[in-house]
Amino acid sequence: MKAVINSVLTICAVALIYICYASIMGPINFKKEKAIRDKAVIARLMDIRKAQQEYHMRNHGVYTASFDTLIDFVQSQKIPLVKKIGILSDSQLENGLTEQKAVKIVNAAKKTHQYNDVKKWGLENFSRDTMWISILDTVFPKGFVADSMRYIPYGNGAKFEMNIKNDKTKSGAPVHLYEVKAPYDTYLNGLDKQEIANIKDMQTKLGKYSGLMIGSIDSPNNGAGNWE
Repeated sequence: MKAVINSVLTICAVALIYICYASIMGPINFKKEKAIRDKAVIARLMDIRKAQQEYHMRNHGVYTASFDTLIDFVQSQKIPLVKKIGILSDSQLENGLTEQKAVKIVNAAKKTHQYNDVKKWGLENFSRDTMWISILDTVFPKGFVADSMRYIPYGNGAKFEMNIKNDKTKSGAPVHLYEVKAPYDTYLNGLDKQEIANIKDMQTKLGKYSGLMIGSIDSPNNGAGNWE
């Protein structure tokens, strides 16, 4: 009988130790895993922000709510890159030479093979050559897969929520806004449900979005992330 009691007490003690260990390590492990997932989601959101900024600059200041459009833009759009050789001296500038005029003189000489004006202005070592480089090769790292932008890391195929808003200020000036969201429920799926519920509850009480996001269609913030 004593042996049975000892066995029961041992089992209870082990169970109690396990419960204490779990109560301590559970939140720690959740926090550690959340940090890993947060980092991956933030990296993807920053890629989307880069793409939206480039799209914005080349499409009359507007953004797009379509990942198909944004991905196609990143994959196909090219941007000008000017290779500069030489600079204009103070004396050249004082004599009325400008960058634009110098480029015209040099380009005309290349076409006609007449270099009198080039020599006259001292532009033998001056050139401005424009090369067109794809956004994919300049803005993003080598090997970047543009189609990956639409998917939330750890989201099991779930896509980011992306919205835009085109509005006007009181003075009539156009205002173009965008936002991209990744809910906690999506990318923290599979982790401790109570811990997720606790974070969501805290965010709700603070009046904040329950997840990670960039931009806002409610107020201009230049595409800032809610973690920044």
